Amino acid sequence: MLFRNQLMLWFMALVFTIQLCLTAFIYYYSVRARELRFYHRLESKAEQTAHLLIGRLDLKPEDLSSLRKKDLLTMHNERISIYEPGGELVFHIAQEKKDAGAPTTDAAYFSQITRQQPARFHKGAVEVLGMQYRHKGQRYLIFVAGRDAFGRREFATLRAILLGGNLGALVLIIGAAWLFAGRLLRPLARMVAEVRGITASSLRQRVNEGNRRDEIAQLAMTFNEMLSGLEQTFEAHKNFVSHASHELRTPLATVLGTLETAAAYDPDLPTARRSMESAVEEIQKVIDLTNGLLALAKAEGAAPAAERVPFDDVVLRAVASCRTRYPGRTVQVDFGQWPDAVEVPFGTRGNEQLLHTAVLNLLDNACKYSAGSVTVQLQYNPARQLWLRIADTGAGLTAAELARLTEPLFRGENSRDRPGFGLGLPITQKIVQAHGGQLRITSVVGEGTQAEMVLPAA
Repeated sequence: MLFRNQLMLWFMALVFTIQLCLTAFIYYYSVRARELRFYHRLESKAEQTAHLLIGRLDLKPEDLSSLRKKDLLTMHNERISIYEPGGELVFHIAQEKKDAGAPTTDAAYFSQITRQQPARFHKGAVEVLGMQYRHKGQRYLIFVAGRDAFGRREFATLRAILLGGNLGALVLIIGAAWLFAGRLLRPLARMVAEVRGITASSLRQRVNEGNRRDEIAQLAMTFNEMLSGLEQTFEAHKNFVSHASHELRTPLATVLGTLETAAAYDPDLPTARRSMESAVEEIQKVIDLTNGLLALAKAEGAAPAAERVPFDDVVLRAVASCRTRYPGRTVQVDFGQWPDAVEVPFGTRGNEQLLHTAVLNLLDNACKYSAGSVTVQLQYNPARQLWLRIADTGAGLTAAELARLTEPLFRGENSRDRPGFGLGLPITQKIVQAHGGQLRITSVVGEGTQAEMVLPAA
């Protein structure tokens, strides 16, 4: 179901429920008010009848026989019954003969009548009130019954008004819900239209953010932030494809040219051998670049296994590999103290081979771009995380180069004459992020570069 329809239904249900509750309130208290009003009328009639028939006429048969029905009965279906202290009926008058059996019904309420509390009950549409009257020390019971024809007609009119009013209100609520939902969702409809106009070739477009305060404006701002991230990702992807194509095209073109030249002009085997060696060197570059790209793709999708890894062993193996790759280079290793509560020192969880690749990439960069010594420090930080710091004394990097250092295939100015393809740091960053850690690189031109890796301790 569309959100617009859901919003209309919720609005209609809420408002109509409130309308029905108000109608029920009015209906209930109208019923109560009519009953109280009519019973008060019956009570007044009972008091007047008691004063007349008991107080003045003393229930003398000769006086009572002179009374006519129209002298006493003034309501629809009215009847008056008087009972002496023994419970015997001494006077009964009614407009209809079918009320002759009323005394039997009245007897069931004799015990409920007190001086302060009369008895009230219904007999169909006829309402009955029984009350006590004392005369000359004797207790008489008087029952007056009648049908509130005028009140019931008035109440029927009220029911019709409430029913018609609720039906009319329902129509108005439906219209109000339609207008309310349309007005409320208009910014969303505009946003949907704007979003549909944004394609991969027009990621620079942005959604109107409105007043930048309400929830819809916050949604538009969030979507614009997502578009900015997508735009940056697309740009990085295009640059990556462009750089990768260039890096692959250059050695392949060199291989092709070398082999064509060898085939056309190399007169003897030694000359052809030198051409083949040059081609093999260029092909090895293509293989190294391809392996680097595959490693980057693997690091991006890495889901390291939750196994305990002795990170100090990983660092020592990476240092040994680096010393083999750069013989004569000084690599100083310093392990700090670990807390007493740690069962396995310098332990973390993840993939040991990926962590070894990350540390080796950092060490390789430090040795490649620095002729001096390289220092490696591994210790716990105050948050009991593993903290690895690798520092060199090379030429350093500018702020602009630091900002792009983790972009695939990006290389700084001082790396143009060094082997590599600009994939080591991007691979390392992906591996560290996959292990829930952080990679921070700082550098000062002319002083050197520091790489800090922070990993959660096991």
